Amino acid sequence: MATTTSSISTDNIIRIAPTKYIHVLDNNSNITRIEIGPATYIRREHEKIVAGPLDMIKLAPRTYCRIQNPIVTGKDGKPVLTPFGEVKVRYGDSEIRTQEAYPDPFPLYPGEVLTTKPEKFLIVNQNQAIRFVATRDFKDSEGVARNAGDEWVRVGPFTYVPRVEEEIVSYIDAVVIKPNTALKLRAKKDMKDVNGVERKSGEEWLVYKTGAYLPQIHEEVVEPIKGVVLTDKKALRLRALKDFTDIYKISRKAGEEWLVTNKLSQLHIKDVYEEIVGEVAATTLSNRQYTVVLDPFDPKLNMNRFGARELRKGEATFFLQPGESLENGVQSIEVLGDDEALLLRAREAFTDGKDQRLPGEKWMIRGPREYIPPTQVEIIEKRHSIPLDENEGIYVRNINTGEVRSIRGKTHLLESHEELWEKELPDVVEDLIAAQKTGSAKGKKPSAYKRDKTRVVTFRAPHNSAVQLYNFKTKESRVVFGPGLVMLEPDEQFTVMRLSGGKPKQENMITSLALNLGPDFMTDVVILETSDHARLSVQLCYNWYFKFNKEDQADCTKLFNVKDFVGDACKSIASRVRGAASSVSFEDFHKNNAELIKFAVFGKKPDGTPKDELLFQTNNLCITSVDIQSVEPVDEKTRESLQKSVTLAIEIATKTQEMNATHVANKAQQESAAELAIQKLEDQTAAEAAKKNLLEKEAENASIASSGQAIADAKAKAEALLIKSKLFPKIHLLI
Repeated sequence: MATTTSSISTDNIIRIAPTKYIHVLDNNSNITRIEIGPATYIRREHEKIVAGPLDMIKLAPRTYCRIQNPIVTGKDGKPVLTPFGEVKVRYGDSEIRTQEAYPDPFPLYPGEVLTTKPEKFLIVNQNQAIRFVATRDFKDSEGVARNAGDEWVRVGPFTYVPRVEEEIVSYIDAVVIKPNTALKLRAKKDMKDVNGVERKSGEEWLVYKTGAYLPQIHEEVVEPIKGVVLTDKKALRLRALKDFTDIYKISRKAGEEWLVTNKLSQLHIKDVYEEIVGEVAATTLSNRQYTVVLDPFDPKLNMNRFGARELRKGEATFFLQPGESLENGVQSIEVLGDDEALLLRAREAFTDGKDQRLPGEKWMIRGPREYIPPTQVEIIEKRHSIPLDENEGIYVRNINTGEVRSIRGKTHLLESHEELWEKELPDVVEDLIAAQKTGSAKGKKPSAYKRDKTRVVTFRAPHNSAVQLYNFKTKESRVVFGPGLVMLEPDEQFTVMRLSGGKPKQENMITSLALNLGPDFMTDVVILETSDHARLSVQLCYNWYFKFNKEDQADCTKLFNVKDFVGDACKSIASRVRGAASSVSFEDFHKNNAELIKFAVFGKKPDGTPKDELLFQTNNLCITSVDIQSVEPVDEKTRESLQKSVTLAIEIATKTQEMNATHVANKAQQESAAELAIQKLEDQTAAEAAKKNLLEKEAENASIASSGQAIADAKAKAEALLIKSKLFPKIHLLI
């Protein structure tokens, strides 16, 4: 029993330390009361501890806390109780408690809730502000009556003590407006700004004053605007977004564009109703330059003179106003040499010195000089003198009459009524001229060559050739003989020669501008048939030339009467040869083909011999000889028989030549052997004679040698005795 009593008493006894409290619920009355320490509380059976022990709230200096559902206190500061003995609470309300009002720790009564833990007072610095909104009607610390929903701003510096009647909407920091910048603001509702100017809701404006700026309650900061520094080389082009008066007190209309230069201001900050179109660079002209401005701006009229043109000369620096543009950019003064000129055209009627110019009139000015065209004048082109050698030329057309002429061998400067004319040639003529200019080989495609069509067409006529030119205007032709240079007049064209080629001849195989006058040769293959129906292929070669008188123009023109003289001549000769071969047999033709063909081609003289030449009167072509290069049967059997007979004849001729050669060789061999034997005998005889002579010479040499030796010995002995006698004379005497 003792142990149980001790345990119960321990659970029911609650020791409440100083600055602590508990909440006790009386189950009988259903009322919760507070017990504050220091104390020892003995819980009864009908009581329940619902909270605690809890720490009292302690507020440091310059701090506060927020209490939800605060109790009601009397004038003496003690809690007010209800008739049931419960502490009276202001439900739904809140209370700010500060250290000044509650210097001692205090508990939370039943129903009170700590919503904000102790916090320090908010210190608002200079250039800062707080935006408030009233949650209920009250008078603020400055004595101003505030209605629920009102908003206001309180500017620092100050220490803010919170109140339940107001809430902080936002904290506002001052915006620093730097030099050369402005602050763009927008009104949230109708209001007056710091300068007392009435502003409408949504209206925007700029604040230019340098320094810190605190926006008012109904002001919204849009953005800072940087200024643009203007120099002598840079200006600003602006456009008005609506009708307004700018900072320079100039009225602007919506859509109007204008220019701000450094003459108006060194720095420009874009206004809220302005739009920057772009920066405009200065246009600078030197003393050797000029330009034409289209649609120039007139300051007096304050508008552009649309359709007008204005000439500006250097030295000058200017900005293009809105709407203005340069016609051809900055241009240099036209400097003309003594071989240059300018072709001009009048845009409108004006007086040029003493001359009256009409619209569209053309004229020229010649150098040497400098020229700046006025706005009424258009420069069509700059012309240079064209120097021409004696073998060069140009085609010039008179634009008034349409007449075209060629100018050669001198320097020419086109007049105002003249222009260069391009002469067109057929494609085949272009190819032939290009082949000659580039030196392309025959049959190959000419290299890339572009002819200047305004230059006189030239063609080098080769040696011993002729070129025909036809004038379509006069309906006359002329022939130029080579070697020489052909130069076409404006109305002349080449006569193109299209000749047959190949074996047998085919049409249009050779294209040429020059006609070879010969002497030359041409080869053709003729298929003929003898009287016994043997078909043969005969290859003939003709020597030819043109027989004419150069002094007779009509005779020269006849050379080109036949466009394909090669094909025409070969056809004519082939028909004669076929006619002659058809009247003889194969055997007769095979034996006498050369004589037969000559008679067929040239005909007979009265004495029965063939004529010397065949002359075509149409074009003066003269055939001088016919040579048979080959004769081959067309039929296979005939070709084999002919081949056998030819082979047999060749074998017989070969054997005959071999026997003759053997006989000649044997004869030459015998003659050589006889000559060799005779030569041998002669050589032996000569050798014996030489040997005899050698022996005689040897004997003679031996006798001379022996006699010489004996004489030398004798002389030596004599000399020795003589010496002895001279050296020892007394010895000899004594002896």
